[in-house]
Order: sequence, then structure tokens, then C-alpha cells
Amino acid sequence: MFKKKTIRDLDFKGKRVLVRVDFNVPINDGKVGDDTRIRAALPTIQYLLDKGAALILTSHLGRPKGEVKPEFSLAPVAKHLSEVIGMPVKFADDCLGDIAKETAESLKAGEILLLENTRFHQGEKKNDPAMAKELASLADIFVNDAFGTAHRAHASNVGVAKLLPSAAGFLLEKELIYLGETIANAAHPFVAILGGAKVSDKIGVITNLLGKTDQILIGGGMANTFFAAQGFQMADSLVEADALDTAKELLAKAGDKLQLPVDVVIASEFSNQAEYKVVPLGDVPDGWRILDIGEATVAAYASIIQKSKTVVWNGPMGVFEFPNFAKGTFGVAQAVADADVVSVIGGGDSVAAIKEAGLAEKVSHISTGGGASLEMLEGKVLPGVAALADK
Repeated sequence: MFKKKTIRDLDFKGKRVLVRVDFNVPINDGKVGDDTRIRAALPTIQYLLDKGAALILTSHLGRPKGEVKPEFSLAPVAKHLSEVIGMPVKFADDCLGDIAKETAESLKAGEILLLENTRFHQGEKKNDPAMAKELASLADIFVNDAFGTAHRAHASNVGVAKLLPSAAGFLLEKELIYLGETIANAAHPFVAILGGAKVSDKIGVITNLLGKTDQILIGGGMANTFFAAQGFQMADSLVEADALDTAKELLAKAGDKLQLPVDVVIASEFSNQAEYKVVPLGDVPDGWRILDIGEATVAAYASIIQKSKTVVWNGPMGVFEFPNFAKGTFGVAQAVADADVVSVIGGGDSVAAIKEAGLAEKVSHISTGGGASLEMLEGKVLPGVAALADK
């Protein structure tokens, strides 16, 4: 059961509502690139408009480190949102001060205002009470719909939530249900697929999921560290030397629950043009490196995925940016898409991979948050969620 208040629980008629959205999107030449995160916020925005609210949207963009940097302005986002939603979106050049206050006060029901990047102020990342108070003074109610920053305790999500009546938006609620409740009450067999470069980034996730899943399928650069921990020579492959002991411990603890690749694609250099070949698992020859999982591994993983009921996937199986070393990641993506399972794709590169494979429509849920989804997979409580009002 979802324990926080959602926007269904409050009355918004005639109210000014401060909505923390996650509009941290790529901007290329002053235009929005991938607008997935903007579109993900539309159901909440539309619902609040329909309920008679005046909306003040707030977000960060990039890492301007508390300084005003024009390349991190949200102005192009306001323009893009206006096109997507088919109505004007006002824009304030600052999220604090007179300009924010005056524009917010003049806002009528059914209108939208987007404030400038919250991270142009040092107080945002410090969760500064003065900044939170100033943001809160713009509105009557606070709605958090930014799952992507829910793992951070900042002024615009945690600070404000303590000062106004608060609720979760539809996107935040959906993310928490899929990444929290799906995992807590997963139908078995429950399989996790973990990839990416580093074991150290995923120790907490592996440890948490060992107690919940039936199998964990490992790929990506992190598999090399597990191989090295078993005594294989990895030559020029990416290996985290300082994580070898941890890898040994995880292998001992996991037993046969942790599945490693049975064959790998090795390359003569780190480039798409490199000479490459598929080899069974063993020592990697000098001067070569592992860049993907092999066909036999894809087939083995696919047959495990096929028999499962719940699948959670975080991290690619190889260097999928290079077409020659993307087959493992796309093969696993295809297996997940073809299986009759509840499938949750957790943030970051795995999302890019599933979209590139053209399979986004065939999975149950694609998370909009990288770091936040990882922390949920670790079983952590997210501060941005904890700060919201309980039902």
C-alpha cells in the first residue's frame, strides 16, 4: 500500500501549487534533446490544471555548482513544455527573489510558470532553510513529482515539503510502486540483471537483492572483477582491483544464485573498429580486453529470464555505445521484452539501451531516475519521499 498522500488526496481549486519536477534533460544548441522526463510529468501537470490550480514548476538542470551559468538555463525547457502541452508557459529568470514572487503572485488558475534552475543557488544542495522558506512562500501546496532527485535532501524537495501541505505526484507514486512494492512483493521466480562498469557501485544492490531474488545475472565491466576474484587473468579488461575482496565475499555468500557469463567478446583495443572474437571464459590474452558478453551467455540468460515472473534490470551487458559490442545488451533487452514478466528497467544506461533497441513499449516500467532507482534497489528510504505527508 502506498503510504504517502498523493495528489488525489488534496483539493487544489484556486490554489497556487509548487511542483518539483525533474526537468534535468539534455539541451543541445539551446533545444531540448530527449524529452522523456518532461513527458513523464505531464499526467501530474494536467491533473492539477484540471483541478483548478495555478502551477509553479521548479527543477534543477545539470551541475552549475551554485552559480548562474546560461548553458544550464531552463528557458529552453519552458519553450519545449509549452509546445508539448499546447499552452503558454511563463518563465521566471530566477527561482528566488522579486521576479519569482511577482510572477507567482500574478498567476491565475489554469496557468503554468516555470522557475529558473534551483541549482543556480548554493542553498539548494545544502537544503538551506532560508531558500526552502522563500520557495514555499510562493505557494499554498507542495507536490513532489521528481523521482530523479528523490535520493537527495535538497531545499526544493525536502526543505519545502516540511513547510507546506504536501503530496506525491503520479510519476513519483508510480516509480515508488514499481521500484518498491514490485520488489518487496515480487512474483517468483524473481531475476535481477545487473551490469555496468563497477562492482563497487552495486555492492548495496547485490547485497539487498540476494535476499529477495532467485537469481542475479551479471554482465558489463563488473563481471570482470568477479572473474579476477576467481583467479582468471583479465589482461587489459576493466577490473576494480580494490573491489576484489568484496567480489570474493559476494561470490561465497551468493553460491549459485549469482550467474556470471560463460563466454565473452574480447577486443584488441577499446574501439568499435577493434579486432574482436568470442571466447569461452578463461584467461584473457595479453593486450586484449573483454567488451561484451557472448552469444552462449545471452542464450543462457534468456532462458532464465523466460522462466521468470519478475525482472529488474540495471546496467548494460557490455560497451553498448559501440555497435560491435552491443549485441549482449540488446540480446538481453530482447529477452526481457519477449518474456511474460513484470519488468522494471532501473535508470541510466539500461534505459538508453532499451530505447535504442526499440523495445521501450514492451517493458512494464522504465525508471526516470538513475541514482534514485539504484538506492531503491538497495532498499534505502529516499529523503525526498520521507519528507512528504503520510496518508
